[in-house]
Amino acid sequence: MLRIRNLDAGYGTLTVLRRVSIHVKPGEIVTIIGANGAGKTTLLKTVTGLLRAQAGEILFNGQDIGRMPIERIVMNGCSLVPEGRQVFPAMPVRENLLLGAYVQFKRGNKHDVEKDLDHAYTLFPVLRQREHQLAGTLSGGEQQMLAMARALMARPKLIMLDEPSMGLAPLMVKEIFNIIVRIREQGNTVLLVEQNARSALKIANRGYVLETGRIILEGDSEDLLANRDVQRAYLGREQEGN
Repeated sequence: MLRIRNLDAGYGTLTVLRRVSIHVKPGEIVTIIGANGAGKTTLLKTVTGLLRAQAGEILFNGQDIGRMPIERIVMNGCSLVPEGRQVFPAMPVRENLLLGAYVQFKRGNKHDVEKDLDHAYTLFPVLRQREHQLAGTLSGGEQQMLAMARALMARPKLIMLDEPSMGLAPLMVKEIFNIIVRIREQGNTVLLVEQNARSALKIANRGYVLETGRIILEGDSEDLLANRDVQRAYLGREQEGN
């Protein structure tokens, strides 16, 4: 579904990513782990067109999206849940969700939007309860759910999540990861960027380790969880018995 080859990207003259190559197959959860400043957010921004690649190739369903406008990338089925939620705080929950349905309105699929709203409220019941509440008054976990639901309103084939557990209490983190699994079970493909490496690898099919702008390791999630270098650097301690 998504194939990135030899990608260089950054900001102005600063190159953050160097020759990054990854792929994501339909129906997978693929996670990218790494420390702050490794380039994880830069990678997602480049895929979605918020940044332009300096070199390399980005293919989505076989189509080169490296120079596409952001709107066309979203319409092709690629949505981003940004770091820090970035909901519209002065707007009610329902209006935030309707903004996520912009591409559906543009396609003339207005009749499907109410159906998509109902699906979002089924996946995130608390949003139905908060439908007319200003987004800025929601808790951090509720805002994360709203950001995820808003991205789903575009009916993406691939949903990318940037640090969805950031700043959340442990119980809410567990709930967010459970929802990510349900999103995959309902037919979406997921590219997950996370500092909470253990939780991310437990739900992912495969993973990549990004360090100072380069992929240094890749493999099945179980293999990465068992890797001593990954344990020391990203899991806090070696797992017992390894």
